[in-house]
Amino acid sequence: MQDLTIAVVGATGAVGAEFLRIVETRYPDLPKLKLLASSRSAGKHISVGGKDLVVKEATEKSFDGVDLAFISASSAVSHQFAPAAVAAGAVVIDDGSAFRMEETVPLVVPEVNGADVEWHQGIISIPNCSTTPLVMAAHPLHQVNAIKRIVADTYQSVSGAGGGAMADLREQSERLLNADSNTSKSGEGQIAYNVVPQIDRFLDNGYTFEEQKMRQESQKILHAPEIQISATCVRVPVYVSHSASVHIEFTRPMPVDEARDLLRAMPGITVLDSPEGGEYPMPWDVAGEDDVFVGRIRQDISHPNGLVLWIVSDNLRKGAALNSLQIAEELVSRGRLKPKHTSGVTG
Repeated sequence: MQDLTIAVVGATGAVGAEFLRIVETRYPDLPKLKLLASSRSAGKHISVGGKDLVVKEATEKSFDGVDLAFISASSAVSHQFAPAAVAAGAVVIDDGSAFRMEETVPLVVPEVNGADVEWHQGIISIPNCSTTPLVMAAHPLHQVNAIKRIVADTYQSVSGAGGGAMADLREQSERLLNADSNTSKSGEGQIAYNVVPQIDRFLDNGYTFEEQKMRQESQKILHAPEIQISATCVRVPVYVSHSASVHIEFTRPMPVDEARDLLRAMPGITVLDSPEGGEYPMPWDVAGEDDVFVGRIRQDISHPNGLVLWIVSDNLRKGAALNSLQIAEELVSRGRLKPKHTSGVTG
């Protein structure tokens, strides 16, 4: 990884910043980094691994000499720059929804379907930050007892809506405590002291696009279009980490002890499941952690083949930035990503 030249599109955003923090932690000898953003952010300085790097405006010509391009921006930005990066010879790992459901684009969580990187054609997508923890928990269980149906209710932090929503939560909380009127600069509406049962736009069937993404993406990653999935995605006044209450129906009964053992054996999952002692995953505790945390594992009393889980993960890390870097590491380990140049661009 250290020999690669990596372009980061959206370097000043919440996920881009987290990506850089993870890179400097995992690779003290930094890869060559090219930080890109919109014209508004061009010229900003970012310290990475003790080095002062200057953000440049992203253009179609920004990817010369780049081996890997990580894009965390809007779908419009992904559509604009991903083809240019691929044309320049880079592999693109895209954090957005622009390419996820295209048949020629792998949608990857390395612990679940890492082998899918083998058939990429220049672009690899990472799933929605609420999809990733769901498939991480479902995968080891599905391998031994086929899943028929999943019902998931999510409690998603405001960081999933970007830095503006995080600022809204802070400012709205302060205003309410001071009895001032509230405003929303991010367009997310009233976030502080509120629960919003809408993430993304509504579809004709009454579900939101976020809920549709969870269904379609999970089926694609698990290679299991037959699994029926229904989700309700809710925004909650938490800064970081997404949580989900997940009901899973299996082909046959799934003993709790067996499920717990399977989850413990799954790379990237930490089981925290001693409710009688007050041990279960919570967003505050999981923020900054790499693993997906699972707890409150219990039989579903409404169905003989049912199991209920509580899942929490840091949406900026495993839900986005970390998963992207792990895909790059998967490519390197499989010999599918190598530096093209001995010297690259930094800053």
